[in-house]
Amino acid sequence: MDGVMRWIEGREGEIVDVLSRLCQVPAIGPESGGDGEGKKAHLLREILKGYGFRDIKDYPRKDSRIPDGVRPNIVTTLNGSDPSLGSVWIISHIDVVPPGETRLWKTDPYKPEVRNGKLYGRGVEDNGQAIAASMFAAASLIAMERKHRRDVKLAFVSEEETGSKYGIRHLIAEGHFKPDDLIIVPDAGSPDGSQIEVVEKSHLQVKVKVTGRQCHASRPHKGVNAYRVAASFVTEVVNALYSKYPDRDELFIPPYSTFEPTKKEANVPNINTIPGEDVSYMDFRILPTTPPEDVLETVKKFADMHSHESNARIDITDHNTSRAPPATPVDSPVVKALMRSIKEVSGVTPIPIGIGGGTCAAFFRKAGLPAIVWSTSDETAHEPNEYVHVKNLVSDAKVYAHLFLSA
Repeated sequence: MDGVMRWIEGREGEIVDVLSRLCQVPAIGPESGGDGEGKKAHLLREILKGYGFRDIKDYPRKDSRIPDGVRPNIVTTLNGSDPSLGSVWIISHIDVVPPGETRLWKTDPYKPEVRNGKLYGRGVEDNGQAIAASMFAAASLIAMERKHRRDVKLAFVSEEETGSKYGIRHLIAEGHFKPDDLIIVPDAGSPDGSQIEVVEKSHLQVKVKVTGRQCHASRPHKGVNAYRVAASFVTEVVNALYSKYPDRDELFIPPYSTFEPTKKEANVPNINTIPGEDVSYMDFRILPTTPPEDVLETVKKFADMHSHESNARIDITDHNTSRAPPATPVDSPVVKALMRSIKEVSGVTPIPIGIGGGTCAAFFRKAGLPAIVWSTSDETAHEPNEYVHVKNLVSDAKVYAHLFLSA
């Protein structure tokens, strides 16, 4: 074990270099205006081969919206000594979100830079940290010729940011996973690595379309300002939802349901016109005890009342609903095994938690496969100036390597 730890510690520069190379290749899905993950997946395969990985398979899913025509899903395996045991899986996603407003970045989002012990760039944390740490953890076993009982499997999947239909859901449907597998999704975490996520909130996204009547801004009495109606409605319904659903569960961070307005589409192109149509969205993260269908019905009732009072039409559309699957038991083998490795490597005693964010782990749980989410991070995903601590790349790799050898 000591030799493996020293091997990883001695590759800090290589880990940073590999992650930097990967993050220079955008991997954005067509929903966000990108060409998919093909180029990044090709580079990843070449890097894996360079570190001695031999069993590298691709399980693509057809997608006619992108030039390649497929979304790649790579699985590489190191065979263990006891095939009767389940495998240890680390699931990382290749795709990233767009950089957003580049003026808010201190660095070029696609030219990662190390500053004061942090590597900055789009995708370095979400989910490049997992890709690099899991790869070097497994590479240490190859380099040191270490034996391990369970098969070690690394999956690098597509389309996590926009639903996972072409990624992990595809692999689950193909039957790659078994109930006794240890499945870890490093797609959320805490600064000290003390939190292991075992459950997620339900997720409801709502589209709000307000139809009023367009007119000149100097003659508002001749129209119905859809933007003004939308602003009033969204404020009122959000406040009402927080009041109606006050339940708390201290397992979650934060420990209550959240109801927030998010995206807004452009309406009129000029300032001196009152818009006759306005489209916006709300994102709700709901405790499992509250049915998302109940929340949606509440929103629709408020829309009906507000439509009558404002002389505008408010249409509510269920843009996306995901009901929280059952939690991974806190005493399950995967939780216990990861807890031991974290404690042994980092000296930290982890605790199980729930989160509002959505990860691939939810799809495993829906399929009856216990899965957990863990990493050591400051949670800068999707933000400008996304970063990862270089020391966390090394420490997470050491935890995974310990897990591979001890599970």
